[in-house]
Amino acid sequence: MLHSWRIWPTVSAVVFACTPVPINAAATDDIAPIALDADLRLAIETIEQRHPDLAHSTSKAALKQAADRLRREIVQPVDQAGAWALLARLNPVLADGHLFIGLPDWRKRSSSAIAAGSGHFPFEVVIDRGRYPVIVAYLGGGATPLAGRRIVRINGQDSRAVVRALLARAHGDSAAFRSALVADRWWLFYAHLFGRPAVFELTLADDKTVRDFAPSKSIPAVLQREASFDSQYSCSITDSIATMTLGTFDWDDKPRFLAFTHDCFARIKVAAVQRLVIDVSANGGGNDDLWKEGVLRYIASKPYRHGSTYRKRERNGELTTGTIATPVAPSLEEPLMFTGDLVVTIGSQTYSSAVLFANVVRDYGFGKLVGKGDASRTRQSGGVQSVTLPNSGLVLYYPRFVLDPPSYPDAPSWLRPTDAHFPTPPKPAILPAMPQPSPAR
Repeated sequence: MLHSWRIWPTVSAVVFACTPVPINAAATDDIAPIALDADLRLAIETIEQRHPDLAHSTSKAALKQAADRLRREIVQPVDQAGAWALLARLNPVLADGHLFIGLPDWRKRSSSAIAAGSGHFPFEVVIDRGRYPVIVAYLGGGATPLAGRRIVRINGQDSRAVVRALLARAHGDSAAFRSALVADRWWLFYAHLFGRPAVFELTLADDKTVRDFAPSKSIPAVLQREASFDSQYSCSITDSIATMTLGTFDWDDKPRFLAFTHDCFARIKVAAVQRLVIDVSANGGGNDDLWKEGVLRYIASKPYRHGSTYRKRERNGELTTGTIATPVAPSLEEPLMFTGDLVVTIGSQTYSSAVLFANVVRDYGFGKLVGKGDASRTRQSGGVQSVTLPNSGLVLYYPRFVLDPPSYPDAPSWLRPTDAHFPTPPKPAILPAMPQPSPAR
């Protein structure tokens, strides 16, 4: 079972041009340099001692070099936001969505701060290839006539520098993964790194004037989507093609999920659907049993394994290796078995258990993979553990095991489409029903 946990250079005057504002008042106490250095040392020691295979995403040499560089910059007291601005710069070096230093309980704290009247950056954004933020919607997903406009300056600062600063603190396997994550949480990371100004002065591409926007007090789209079953999951049938959107495999109400997929496959059977598209393009993972019991039950025509060889750190610290030898038997007597064409749509936020699902579909020939690839490794870490760094209150997440795909060593290193020519329709960047990565990530 895998659990998904759902980012520029040095910290300089440009970072502290606006004092970071922490999510809650309890995070305002200054952290002395010696205390923050102790947190950094604890994080490095924990990673080196508890990670099952650090070479999966980085090396001890790269980790030491990055830590030494940060240590030279710990020279003044900071609050929790400032501590994150420093220590989170390890995250791109760690290069794994399950291995990072993150903000504690940011979803709950953000919701509480918004309820108390705090405002955030006023727009949902994506990051284009030129590394500019591009407006998609008002914060929370409301339509705006400015959708599609590139932001070139924010409060007098080149927005590309802002993007670089946020990406320098993002976690994830690849630059593509980290870019998608930063776009999704722009409002959160911006507040921690640049604070919450009383007004946002934005210059848009091809504009000769600066536009002023008040901070938004709307609930960000990611928090709205994660709270709603109907936003995470959907099933539609049009012209003998069914589309099932699976936004996460991390849902506490397993019976409701299984009832949803059963109902969808029942509708597919009645409609004599010839092609099924399963969209996990923004599924950050969760629990393997949801897709095994809720999806593979209806599509697997032969025995399958969700992985092959693994390296695992036991609770006592011992490192073990092994192979998943026992396959899952198919449900050949399942009356709702789907035998038509299966297509699985992947994307920049397909991660963890969702990657395992895609691996199984690819390696056993159950269907084709389409969409956007090269963002996540097919070899996935998992079994995420955490430790709270005592002086800053930040949280270090790290995995207990690393699992190879079923077809290892012949599987591709990165999850990517197997059929680049399949006609997948373009989707807007923000949709009310678009799923998001699962909680601790």
